[in-house]
Formats: sequence, structure tokens, C-alpha cells
Amino acid sequence: MKDETAINERVEQLFKEFMFDEQATEWVRDRTKTVERMLSRYQCAIYEIETKFNVLNTEFSLDHDRNPINSIHSRLKTFDSIVEKIQRRGLPQTFESIEENLHDIAGVRVVCTFPEDIYHLRNALLKQDDIYLIEEKDYVKNPKPNGYRSLHLIVKVPVFLAAEKHLMKVEIQMRTIAMNFWASLEHQIRYKKDIEFTEEMANELKECAELSATLDKRMDTLRKATIERTAPSI
Repeated sequence: MKDETAINERVEQLFKEFMFDEQATEWVRDRTKTVERMLSRYQCAIYEIETKFNVLNTEFSLDHDRNPINSIHSRLKTFDSIVEKIQRRGLPQTFESIEENLHDIAGVRVVCTFPEDIYHLRNALLKQDDIYLIEEKDYVKNPKPNGYRSLHLIVKVPVFLAAEKHLMKVEIQMRTIAMNFWASLEHQIRYKKDIEFTEEMANELKECAELSATLDKRMDTLRKATIERTAPSI
């Protein structure tokens, strides 16, 4: 979690780099401590989700002799990007508006080994009685037109402080290694500066996404064949 000094520096940078109207600037300046508390609660929510996935990964490895999770990554939106987003969407400039309308301030990406691991972990997480599902979008079974594949969940998780409890939203993205590789490179290619992104490039990326999905299927077939070969005879 960013310490208090780093958060203060980020807020100060916000004033220097972004031009707000007088009302918006005063809104931020008067509430620096509230900014710190809000961001810290989201960071704690990230910790909670990461811990839950690490526990599930450990349990699965004991039962199945392999890990379903390859890696876990997280990110916390900077306050400048939060303010820019609510202004762009024409939302009220209040902390209540931020927490109600923005779902992606805290983000956790879980990179799984095989496609079925995504759904095993998804089901196990949502069975927990302190996880509340807000929204789900399955781009694994229903890829985006450009070929993007990933399972997106918006959940609420409780964060317990010394004297109070807060339910905080976290955006979770779950994808395989192949899906993550494609998505990372696709973003670099599509949004590369000073380069015109053509329809031909889009078609090539779509084909690469199909190849990535085929790779997932073939690797999963090999995994299942290995299980069958190593299964004890009765």
C-alpha cells in the first residue's frame, strides 16, 4: 500500500498536471485526508481479494497437485485518473459519487493456467459469504469482436478497520496465460503512438486471438491426456 507521503505527493502532482475549475480544485484541496482514506480502503480491498485467491490456489494445489493460478497482479487507480473519469462522464464531484459509480478503482488480474481454472476459481470465490457479486461479463465464452477474452467480475468485499467496516468494490479480471499474452500485446500495438491502426492489423490481431484460443484448447487436451495416463488402474 502506498504510504501517506506517496499519496500526498500524488495529490500535489494532480494540482500541477491537471487544470480544474475553481470549484473542483477546492473540492480536492479540502479533502486530502479523505482522499488518503478512500484510496487506502481500496488498497485493503485488493489485499483481501489477493489473499482469497492465494488461499484457493494453495488448497487446489494440495488436492490436484498443480496450481491453477500462474500469477496475480493488482493496480490502484491514481486519484488524478479518478477525477478525470468522473469529470469526463459528467458525474457529481463527490466521494459518494466516486464510490457509487466507479467500479474499477481497485483492480486484480488473475492469470490462470487453463480455461477451466478460471471457472473453478470464479465459483469458489463467489461461494464465500463475504463476497458480493455486482456484475459479471464473460468474454471467454463470448469474446469481444476484436478477439479479447477474459472473465470480468465486479465484487464487493468487506474491509474491517479499527472502528468500522466498509464494503469496497474490486474489479477482477480472470484469463489464461495465452489470453493475457494476447491482450498485453494487442494493447501495445493498437495504441502505439504515431502509428495508424489499420483494418488489416485489426484482422491480423483477431486471427491471433483465435490461435491463442486454439492453443488453450490443445494444451488443455494434453493436460487431460496426461491425467488419464497417470490414473491408477483398478
